[in-house]
Amino acid sequence: MSTLDSKIPEGPLKDKWTNYKDKINLVNPANKRHIDVIVIGTGLAGGSAAATLAEQGYNVKAFCYQDSPRRAHSIAAQGGINAAKNYQGDGDSTYRLFYDTVKGGDYRSREANVYRLAEVSTNIIDQCVAQGVPFARDYGGLLDNRSFGGVLVSRTFYAKGQTGQQLLLGAYSAMNRQIARGKIEMYNRHEMLDVVKVAGKARGIIARNLVTGELERHSAHAVVIASGGYGNVYFLSTNAMGSNVTAAWKTHKKGAFFANPCFTQIHPTCIPRSGDYQSKLTLMSESLRNDGRIWVPKSLEDAQAIREGKKKPTELTEDERDYYLERRYPAFGNLVPRDVASRAAKERCDAGFGVNKTGEAVYLDFKAAIERYGKEQAKIHNEENASASRIYDLGKAIVEAKYGNLFQMYEKIVDENPYETPMMIYPATHYTMGGLWVDYNLMTTIEGCYAIGEANFSDHGANRLGASALMQGLADGYFVLPYTIGDYLSNDIRTGKIPTDTPEFTEAENSVKETLNKLLGTGGTKAVDYFHKKLGLIMWNKVGMSRNETGLKEAISEIQELRADFWKNVRVPGKTDEVNRELEKALRVADFLELGELFAQDALTREESCGGHFREESVEIDGEQKGEAKRDDENYTFVSAWEHQGLPSEAKLHKEELKYENIELKQRSYK
Repeated sequence: MSTLDSKIPEGPLKDKWTNYKDKINLVNPANKRHIDVIVIGTGLAGGSAAATLAEQGYNVKAFCYQDSPRRAHSIAAQGGINAAKNYQGDGDSTYRLFYDTVKGGDYRSREANVYRLAEVSTNIIDQCVAQGVPFARDYGGLLDNRSFGGVLVSRTFYAKGQTGQQLLLGAYSAMNRQIARGKIEMYNRHEMLDVVKVAGKARGIIARNLVTGELERHSAHAVVIASGGYGNVYFLSTNAMGSNVTAAWKTHKKGAFFANPCFTQIHPTCIPRSGDYQSKLTLMSESLRNDGRIWVPKSLEDAQAIREGKKKPTELTEDERDYYLERRYPAFGNLVPRDVASRAAKERCDAGFGVNKTGEAVYLDFKAAIERYGKEQAKIHNEENASASRIYDLGKAIVEAKYGNLFQMYEKIVDENPYETPMMIYPATHYTMGGLWVDYNLMTTIEGCYAIGEANFSDHGANRLGASALMQGLADGYFVLPYTIGDYLSNDIRTGKIPTDTPEFTEAENSVKETLNKLLGTGGTKAVDYFHKKLGLIMWNKVGMSRNETGLKEAISEIQELRADFWKNVRVPGKTDEVNRELEKALRVADFLELGELFAQDALTREESCGGHFREESVEIDGEQKGEAKRDDENYTFVSAWEHQGLPSEAKLHKEELKYENIELKQRSYK
């Protein structure tokens, strides 16, 4: 059985990464030419890793199920990327970024990993600027920063509202250079369906060509999983509809422990759902909370009148509005962390103050920001007696420059002008802090198999601070994995090519064929989406923003019944040897139906509230923190790492105890 050895280096926290790099084994350039690495996923983590490993001299095989790496879901990240450069001179530092990240994650992340992340964050910005990423700049030409939830400084670098897209283009250009050199072999429209182990080590994958349907064997000396998160277990989420858990889940079933699956982030600023037939949700960047104020009507009568269309939000005076985040959390106001903001919005809507037809929406209002910026611009332009309309125009221009594409997107979806009418927002599933368990080297419990970016669990604890996903993905890909994987591969310089005509590859391929044939041969009558939607409802209602023992036990039972029904009654038309989107979806939903049960099991086991995991039985009863999440540090300061042993209900729980030597454990307060 694999053991949980996190391999954290000895020594003071600030010296661990430096000392580690000084002492690891290296592969010389001539030997790198004889070593192959497979990278699954070409988003920010996978793309940056593939480009960097190829630039170092390794032979890289990169796989993505999209028709181009440019279609990776990283493109959807809007708000920015964190780095502790302290350009604003507001007191930021490596330690403060480290502290904010551990605190934001509700003290459920590994100290050494988080400090390393904060330490290399500054290198990411320099790397991306060198690639030509067009970060916003201030009036003096220096890179600009804005603030995100859960911090008291401005450390977020951004490119308007399309930061993820611009960063991905940087990684993509670096990949293309290596593709042209022949160092990256790119496999678009390919999906990994199993990992192959030889003598206990990850030595390759079985992939399906999504155009021809052909199953292919690919070997390598190491495999890197960079396939993103599993938020689509809820069906409705801000993720791309193709985002799935298959690569990580197949790796789990081959022996990689799955850590903290219940740590899932609900993002507070998403466009509310419009009906039962919706297939995905749209994120509005958290950066909007820098200038937007969140409110609901103070009176139930006004809220009901707005829902019925008898009143407009612009008709309510300031005294008739409840800026509930500013009221409850005066120190952080609208910039509290995502889990806190999401639960607060749900509480107001559950109490009857929701403002759309379904009662599931609050307002994000830019009126005050437009007026503030307008007055500032009027002073700059020496317009002492500027009219209200002139102040509005000046202020709107500033807001448009900062967030224009986000406002345009909102207007196209909702058909309302957010400059004139407050945006409506509501929480939605967004990011998964859980993932494959990895040690300090980013290696899973399968030797030679690594997990990076959102696919692993390592850096965010129970809640991710905004703008930290891009930071982690690029840190792992550009600056961490290229060091740590070299230490492992230094033992493979005499191994030679890994053959694919071995019993291990044959067994894995036959297992995949068996699953494909089973799905096509059920002869059922229900579409794949029928099961996915039912799973999503179970997850949202009973394993969503708040959870309790009764609901979690019901969820586990219902998911088991749904999974049995799926394998009896799902209908998958077509054949395996062709483009077959329903077959692709069926394979992914089959994995979600297993993950969903382990997810609920993990939530049931963790009888505390922390970060995105809110147990209704564990809340503060007295004092200033009354009603807030209550952690249990005495019993739950550990990482839940689940070992596959058959059915999800049979998974074995391992615990990695978390030790905090540089930070004091205390209940989070943003008041």
